[in-house]
Amino acid sequence: MNDQHVPVLLERVVELIGVGVQAARDNGHPPIVVDGTLGMGGHSEAVLTAFPDVHLIGVDRDTQAIDIATKRLAPFVDRTDIVHAVDDEIPEILDDLGVDRISAVLLDLGVSSLQLDEDERGFSYSRPAPLDMRMDRTQSLTAAEVLATYPEAELRRILREYGEEKMAGRIANIIVTDRETTPWETSQQLAAMLSRVLPQTKKKSHPAKRTFQALRIEVNDELGVLRTALPEALRALHLGGVAVIESYQSLEDTIVKKIFRAGTSTSAPPDMPVVPEELQPWLSEIIRGAELADSDEADRNPRAKSVRLRAVQKIREAQS
Repeated sequence: MNDQHVPVLLERVVELIGVGVQAARDNGHPPIVVDGTLGMGGHSEAVLTAFPDVHLIGVDRDTQAIDIATKRLAPFVDRTDIVHAVDDEIPEILDDLGVDRISAVLLDLGVSSLQLDEDERGFSYSRPAPLDMRMDRTQSLTAAEVLATYPEAELRRILREYGEEKMAGRIANIIVTDRETTPWETSQQLAAMLSRVLPQTKKKSHPAKRTFQALRIEVNDELGVLRTALPEALRALHLGGVAVIESYQSLEDTIVKKIFRAGTSTSAPPDMPVVPEELQPWLSEIIRGAELADSDEADRNPRAKSVRLRAVQKIREAQS
């Protein structure tokens, strides 16, 4: 299974996390790194290998991923805590572990290779599978339930906001009309309808891509979790700690960019001659804007083609 998982921008991510690790060493903090999207453990394994003094807290909502990562990280068992949870529970996780401050947090957002490659998970529109799409299969809400129970207006909103689908109204109407006689149960069934009703474009992407993205985001509350988890993780950093975020679509990248911009910008009026400390930025960009994968990595690892990597360092405590 590890052979399937090629971590995106691995060396660069480890390098950026190293900035926070070194800051911890310099300031007498124990180096603690939170991998908030543990997945199959590829990034975490590299971090633990590169920094023998790091203690890693791995968090994931996917129990299958946790099982795989636990085996992968077994050589580092004395330096790891692996927790089944969602990113927005990071404050509670740290409290339970008796951790006050962390040196770095990594969020590798979106759907994982494991979830896409397992047919029965229903994330892929290219293979027949139940319409599941749960990252955490202990939760109850599935994509099939969304399609079966949500009002047409709510389906239209989800498709428009989360999938950026221009034909959201038409798709929502067909979903609601057709479910009266035939329930929506499989990815193949939904993808076939979308291929039939959506106009073909010159783009290489499948017409079902936007709808499947929207359903996945709704089922897992991905954007809501990110809006809560990232500010909480930033507050948990000690001075010099870093946040490293990999995004793969514009909605999540926009949230990351907005949160980072709020921390790296002054909140003082532009005409204020002297900016008091409490209005000064409390984060500093390590990367100006976003970094992309180079063409060699994008060719080797298709998932890297859409990545946007952003990173900031905490330079002072935020004013509450």
